[in-house]
Amino acid sequence: MKLHELKPSEGSRKVRNRVGRGTSSGNGKTAGRGQKGQKARGKVRLGFEGGQMPLFRRMPKRGFNNINRKEYAVVNLTELNKFEDGAVVSVAELTEAGIVKNLKDGIKILGNGELNKKLTVKANKFSASAKEAIEAKGGQAEVI
Repeated sequence: MKLHELKPSEGSRKVRNRVGRGTSSGNGKTAGRGQKGQKARGKVRLGFEGGQMPLFRRMPKRGFNNINRKEYAVVNLTELNKFEDGAVVSVAELTEAGIVKNLKDGIKILGNGELNKKLTVKANKFSASAKEAIEAKGGQAEVI
């Protein structure tokens, strides 16, 4: 087989239907939209049901969205083992090391895993188990 003999597999390429280009095309005149009516004349808004109350408005509202909610970037204790013993770990160091990619509203340290080094960790929030584990190794957990 040579390069000039290559052909796409059967049915993989389809010519697009050019609508409204004469009667012999099979989709001339009304261009496959039927006759008259709202759908033939213009666009219909997504979810529009001809004036009937739309489904998304008929459905009951559920839950509560707190506009003051803070979402924290989560870091587990095992990820802090990347740093050298006695290092000061702050927001800048965590982003530089690639542990935190999206900062959100701050950083929360969680107590998942084990910490093997003595570190001074500066973050916005700590879980109780994380704070306990950091201090058990002789390190410090400072809230920014």
